[in-house]
Amino acid sequence: MNFDINSMMQQASKMKEDLQRKQEEFSKKIFEGSAGGGMVKVNVTGNGEMQKINIDKSLFAEDDIAMLEDLVVAAFNNAKKILDGESSNNFSDATGGMNIPGLDKLFK
Repeated sequence: MNFDINSMMQQASKMKEDLQRKQEEFSKKIFEGSAGGGMVKVNVTGNGEMQKINIDKSLFAEDDIAMLEDLVVAAFNNAKKILDGESSNNFSDATGGMNIPGLDKLFK
């Protein structure tokens, strides 16, 4: 069994470049979450920052602030769940399927 450190270093360097490129691309993606049957929609970037929120006007007519607050939180959590799932898939591809614990959290 031959151990080629140069080859291993080249592979590690390429993996690092791939991960950095994927992270940059991922941070520009927008993930939409919704709640209340689409009455509240939230857009979140790949970095987890909320960019936009849309609230159906009919929710204001109901004069129920607590329900609206709950729907905003639910929509954000839905977007974050979608983002997290996509993040796991995205970085798994970059590492060639190698499971590196905590890797996806390094880029959030």
